[in-house]
Amino acid sequence: MAKITCNIISQVLKRAIDITVIIPTPTIPDALSPDGKRVSYIPPEKYPVIYLLHGFGNDHATWSGYTNVELYAEENQIAVVNLSAENKAYIENGMDDFYTFVSEELPEMVCGLFPVSDKPESTYIAGLSMGGYGTLTHALSHPERFAAVGALSAAVIRKNPEGGIRMEDIKKEAEAELPKDGDPNVDMPDRQPSVLAERIVKEGGKFPKIYMACGGKDALFEMNKKFCDKLIALGADVTWDEIDRYGHEWRFWDIEIEKFMEWIPRTDIYAAGGKRQV
Repeated sequence: MAKITCNIISQVLKRAIDITVIIPTPTIPDALSPDGKRVSYIPPEKYPVIYLLHGFGNDHATWSGYTNVELYAEENQIAVVNLSAENKAYIENGMDDFYTFVSEELPEMVCGLFPVSDKPESTYIAGLSMGGYGTLTHALSHPERFAAVGALSAAVIRKNPEGGIRMEDIKKEAEAELPKDGDPNVDMPDRQPSVLAERIVKEGGKFPKIYMACGGKDALFEMNKKFCDKLIALGADVTWDEIDRYGHEWRFWDIEIEKFMEWIPRTDIYAAGGKRQV
């Protein structure tokens, strides 16, 4: 694998931002081919890609630091994109429009600079906690852009997360009813996963395939299970996973990001960990 960290100017954010991109490359066994044939660094087809969103207090390097995501990406021959969202929940927050950055500018940057697919059938989004909220918000706002979605221990919040999403705030909301479309008391309805899911049905849209997971000891468990049940009731194809012994923690997310990568329904030439051509 190649892990490339870039400091790149964002027109939307009006400043430089850090992103890390993981790209499949030839491995040591490839390089030690007994016939001595040189490997190619030009892929036969652009790679499928996961836009992988971090949680509150983290940045573009955290997923690689706390999990084996690089190994899983190599085994599954898939590119991974991480960014630093600065606790802004991947939406408009103060002067920062991370919603437009993630939904429009970031994919343009990545697809322009790296051998990464821009086809919806090869584009996926996933994240944990605050990143799970961002994942659901972006995927349900633009379901036509993603073939699969992974929401891990997602913060399915109801209030405007000005200044970011904090665990103490989320715990207060965990037992509350999910917001509904048309309710005048709903805060920021255009950024509410529950409302966005209802709108997909009302507008005759199609849900991407969704993978949701939460630890049994996580304070967000009931919130996630409730939202999973709602998605299923609305007609979404949702795969649910839970492990009783885990809370809101990296050991759980390491397990689940591997499961998510293996679960993704793929049609590209790299599917099932297929080796790149040499």
